[in-house]
Amino acid sequence: MDYSFNLYNSLAPGGVCLALKKIIKTAEAAPVILCIGSDLSVGDSLGPVTGTKLKERLLGSNCYVYGTLAKPITAHEVKYMNEFLKATHPASPVIAIDAAVGLAGDIGLIKIARRAIKPGSGANKRLTKVGDISIMGIIAEKSVFNYALFSATRLNVVYKMSEIIAEGVASFILDYIQNSNVREAEANAFKAFL
Repeated sequence: MDYSFNLYNSLAPGGVCLALKKIIKTAEAAPVILCIGSDLSVGDSLGPVTGTKLKERLLGSNCYVYGTLAKPITAHEVKYMNEFLKATHPASPVIAIDAAVGLAGDIGLIKIARRAIKPGSGANKRLTKVGDISIMGIIAEKSVFNYALFSATRLNVVYKMSEIIAEGVASFILDYIQNSNVREAEANAFKAFL
């Protein structure tokens, strides 16, 4: 099942968190977050802006966020990231975040799905899929001039989307870590009781 939230909906951050809870019910390890995009184009900066906000919100927690404004992960690096993530975080589900193009009526939607994301497809690139869960922000209408649209995207739209995604994902991750700690404490208490 796919979930969609409008960036002007005040309940969207909570919706992002709940959607992730439904998609990732159990996992062996905390999810890893991969934010894809470039800081060279406003429309393509959704991933790095979100990654930067997530790094700030999750500071001190045991969570990995790849792709920030300081160290962006562009679509070209995704093929290397797949191998890296499988080797470094084999038990962790990967939440991939990227900007996307869609129908005119979908601009401003944040879409969450239990499937990999194919970065660069908005710019007609054929690249490797990445991630287990995708979060896509629809920032422009799909057309033959997608690259030009990415450059003409309003920063306000990207910024608001990144705020919503970062708030929802951070809430999910912090809740996941807290629940993992509670489960671990309960298991240890049960072992001590035996």
